[in-house]
Amino acid sequence: MTANILWADDEIDLLKPHVFFLEQKGYVVKTVNNGLDAVEEVGRQEFDMVFLDENMPGLSGLETLNRIKAMAPRTPVIMITKSEEEHIMEEAIGSKISDYLIKPVNPSQILLALKKHLEGKRLVSEKSTTNYQQNFSRLSMRLSDRLSSADWATLYDELVRWELELSGNPDQSMAEILRSQWAEANDLFSRFVERNYLDWLTGKAADAPLQSHQVFKARVAPLIDEAQSPLFMVLIDNLRLDQWRVIEPIVAELFKVEEQGTFYSILPTATQYARNALFAGMMPADIERRFPGKWISEDEEGSKNANEEEFLADQLKRLGKPVKYSYHKITNITQGKRLAESIHELMGNALNVIVYNFVDMLSHARTEMEIIRELAEDEPAYRSITRSWFEHSPLLDMLRTIAAKGGRVVITTDHGTVRVTEPSRIVGDRNTNTNLRYKHGRNLTYEAKDVFVVKDPAKALLPRANVSTTYVFARKDRYFVYPNNYNQYVNLYRNTFQHGGISLEEMIVPVVTLKPR
Repeated sequence: MTANILWADDEIDLLKPHVFFLEQKGYVVKTVNNGLDAVEEVGRQEFDMVFLDENMPGLSGLETLNRIKAMAPRTPVIMITKSEEEHIMEEAIGSKISDYLIKPVNPSQILLALKKHLEGKRLVSEKSTTNYQQNFSRLSMRLSDRLSSADWATLYDELVRWELELSGNPDQSMAEILRSQWAEANDLFSRFVERNYLDWLTGKAADAPLQSHQVFKARVAPLIDEAQSPLFMVLIDNLRLDQWRVIEPIVAELFKVEEQGTFYSILPTATQYARNALFAGMMPADIERRFPGKWISEDEEGSKNANEEEFLADQLKRLGKPVKYSYHKITNITQGKRLAESIHELMGNALNVIVYNFVDMLSHARTEMEIIRELAEDEPAYRSITRSWFEHSPLLDMLRTIAAKGGRVVITTDHGTVRVTEPSRIVGDRNTNTNLRYKHGRNLTYEAKDVFVVKDPAKALLPRANVSTTYVFARKDRYFVYPNNYNQYVNLYRNTFQHGGISLEEMIVPVVTLKPR
């Protein structure tokens, strides 16, 4: 790689062998023996890297560094020093050096530093591509195995890891291959769920995964202890595993990850069903029976998740946890800021539940607003806007306060979303619900190859509006479109993020336990 290097050192003549070595490697090296000349050269031309001696007569290395950064803030600077004194290194690092080396340096150290900072992204991309190529066949063989629910969770986690590694690669050929392999995985996963889902609910399956209605009892309730620091359960609506992975490094600065895992969202993978099941600790049909009038049908007016706090209170009582708790639902930034300012007041509670609705609102806004569709046009952009929101959100302010006060946290969600690309025709009467990934109603006509059909809702522990209600769940990346105005709706909803059906992204979602550092 050809790059222009500036090397400032008052003993530069002694370093001529190092300079010659770099020139043989294809680098162009400009040398100066004092800080003033270094500043002058940076003002005269652009350099790809600056090596800067920390201990020079006249203008010191640190003073030179500050002047260079004022003129060329994006130019990487590597400080070379004889001193290992902590305060010098702290001052240099605070002035945004890219790295530092301790004298005497050898040519290999210099070359490694150059490659690390000038070619690091390219080398990482090439390594990621090579690694995925080596693992492609292994992943394909695993897809042909008879996978359990735990195996699918592990495989999905690996696909997410490869997606994150390859998404920033300039060479998108491997990312295209991964997307093809992902599509195959989603097809096989949909078939797997179709074969096993009803058995999971009846207890007939030996490998039934942890599901929505079991998560609170299994992963939250055991941590509630009035004698310990308070527990905060943060449910970020619609949070996919890949979205968690991109905000995880930010959270990890505040907390240690004590336990990290996933669970399976119930069907439909929609807020009304999955989140009510999570807080009630029971399936929707059981909720409807236990709380007469509290389960709001989709064709009725009113919020479908207005009774979560009541469901939570009932579950705590059933689990023998009659503790002091709070419940908060955040649907706008004003509510978020207000709660962030008062979060310290909740430290006396054994349990505090916070439902944060931003990601769900983002997915709906992306469907309805052209500007959001452009900002989050695909999965990498969707992750990026999620991370950007989180970095500047009141939720992060809350987590900082919780960490500072020694609180514990469980972060989870109710379901994920999938980017839909393939329309599937469906016909229903006027009482059929509007969701694009699942439908329930009478006399539904659909393309059988695209759906998982539940003709008896009782077997899936779902409410039945009438004796002939059928549920159909879209598989893979399908979305339902009515024949009327078909082309209009195909174009309107293609490549939007939806939920309610069967896919890895919608069903396998994160649940993470954190403790303060």
